[in-house]
Amino acid sequence: MAIRRELFAGEVLYRQGEPSDCAWLVERGSVELVSVQGRREISHGLLGPGELIGELGMLDGAARSATAIARGDAVLLAIEHDQFLDRLESGDPIVRTLVASLLRRTRSIIASLPADTALPAEDVSVSDATERGGIQKIRLEAQLGDALDTGTLEVRYQPLYDIPAGRVTSYEALVRWELPDRGTVSPAEFIKLAEETSLIVPVGEYVLDRVLEVLTGLRDAGVDPLPSIAVNLSAKQLVEPGMARQIVSRVERAQLPPGALKLEVTESRMLDYAPVHAVMLHCREHGVPFALDDFGTGYSNLTHLYKLDFEFVKVDQAFARHMFDSPRAMALVEAIIAMAHGLGAEVITEGVETPRQLQHLRELGVRYAQGYLIGQAQPASAVLSGEAARAGEAGALGL
Repeated sequence: MAIRRELFAGEVLYRQGEPSDCAWLVERGSVELVSVQGRREISHGLLGPGELIGELGMLDGAARSATAIARGDAVLLAIEHDQFLDRLESGDPIVRTLVASLLRRTRSIIASLPADTALPAEDVSVSDATERGGIQKIRLEAQLGDALDTGTLEVRYQPLYDIPAGRVTSYEALVRWELPDRGTVSPAEFIKLAEETSLIVPVGEYVLDRVLEVLTGLRDAGVDPLPSIAVNLSAKQLVEPGMARQIVSRVERAQLPPGALKLEVTESRMLDYAPVHAVMLHCREHGVPFALDDFGTGYSNLTHLYKLDFEFVKVDQAFARHMFDSPRAMALVEAIIAMAHGLGAEVITEGVETPRQLQHLRELGVRYAQGYLIGQAQPASAVLSGEAARAGEAGALGL
């Protein structure tokens, strides 16, 4: 089913009596709800941008209570059944019970009314600020699904400087999302939104596919050795059934060398160690190493480092930025680096912005630096052209 639907004036979105398979969010234009009850045709008004249509029927599968007709050109986003149920199932059991009870009671009341009673359509305009906030969140979810469907999420690549080698040897893939009506959506906002639903899995697959396209493009352009590119995964993505096999099969189909793809796992209080360990072991056996991302923030659970064998530990940018402003920040940076080295892991330090910071990290034996001093996130085209140019220069020099 298409995620986005465009209607012309007078076109029918769905008809009264048809089965409910999804709800619709009005993105642009307006839709009139009309029902036929006995010999009467009743208009239930117009719904415009930001209004939700058909949510009640979608929840219980009942037939549509009205016909939805576009009044002028309109654009709507589908809100699929699973998208609602993901949130409902993950919510408080008491809330789930109340929703189910209210739904049954509403349907029971409607069924007990005389056949010629003028019934309101299930969809009404929302004016309450809290409700509108919820609708806006649903809208953003639908737009994220549409962005995945149309390929409008952008993946950018932030360089990592190999301090001993004295050059950029790897990148981190970062997702960027622009919306015409609001500009840049914060990655923290839409990734959290995706993690609350099943969208986090297709987001991860989308980014993985874009990264593999860049790596195969570099290989085909003669870049050797290939830089590694890191992809961020949440613990939820990592243990999703079949995810590890998908990652390995994609890398093998692309015929990439070991280490070309690297996975970064964000700290989480809820890491389930046994399945995460099994996934990491499977991926590592097929040449995919792991980094623990943003260490030192969030929950900073040392059990992550004790129970899971990470090849890389990333020191969060908050520490490196303040190394020379705060003795406490300096002490924490040095302690994290010493601990990671003691566990046999390489260190990646984020937030490197000055030559002085870089020099001190070099003295501490840090392998990789990342931050504005090294370079900002670049589009895929810049990475492809830059790496290919460097490969050509090396070839011309006979290196």
